[in-house]
Amino acid sequence: MHPSRLYILVAAVCWSTAGAAVKLSTLSAWQLTAGRSLVAALVLALALPSGRRLPSRQGVLATFAYAATVTTFIIATKLTTSANAIFLQSTAPLYVLLLSPMVLGERPSRGELLAVPVFLLGLSLFFLDQFHPGQRWGNVVAMASGISFALCILGLRAVKDEGTSVLVWGNVIAGGVALFFAMDGPRPTGMDIGLVLFLGVFQSALAYSLFQHGLRDTPAVEASLLVLLEPVLNPVWTFLLAGERPGSWALVGGTIILVATAWRTLLVSSRTGGPSAREKVP
Repeated sequence: MHPSRLYILVAAVCWSTAGAAVKLSTLSAWQLTAGRSLVAALVLALALPSGRRLPSRQGVLATFAYAATVTTFIIATKLTTSANAIFLQSTAPLYVLLLSPMVLGERPSRGELLAVPVFLLGLSLFFLDQFHPGQRWGNVVAMASGISFALCILGLRAVKDEGTSVLVWGNVIAGGVALFFAMDGPRPTGMDIGLVLFLGVFQSALAYSLFQHGLRDTPAVEASLLVLLEPVLNPVWTFLLAGERPGSWALVGGTIILVATAWRTLLVSSRTGGPSAREKVP
């Protein structure tokens, strides 16, 4: 397997721990967003000094898309189940598939086009589980998170070398905005502080650094399909660590996604040479 794809898969594993951490914390969504993003911004700025530079005009769009992604996902996870939040966010490949030819000039490969209906089937099955009435707004925010994540993927792919700047300043924006709304939240416990540090360093800074690094040599559609490993693992960690049980149909859908992700990964790794070539849109 090409290292760029391995980076993306490892990032997906790191991201998948968010649901359990959010559910275990007593902090509000705004407090978690502020803490996670500000910690991530500090870690990235110290570890990768190039990220301190302001992004270009093109990078600014990616920066705001990233800030929206990390904010809406935490809010959605607090308002609805972890499984619902991550599965609805994982509609991102559909938007990437539609926008990639126009934004990046990258045509999806035949294998990616064939994989999308399989992923759609897996993602759609969780709708067969019954939602609780209070989850409605969480589901709406999670769908918005899917759109912003798609724009984030496209933006990071487009700017490539200034991806670190996007991550640093995106976290600064998300953390600063969330901090304004976080003042009225509950008092953090020692466990809350530990969870915020975990989310900021491991689940956010490390994961997005690996992801944007892998995106340099991985087409946007393929990357968005590979990270669908996250919605499979996220409910598993949440169930094991926080006791939140996903619905039976969500488990079936997650299994389909896992199999499809493995199939896509093995298919790509069987090719010779580096990253798969892409036919450019004329």
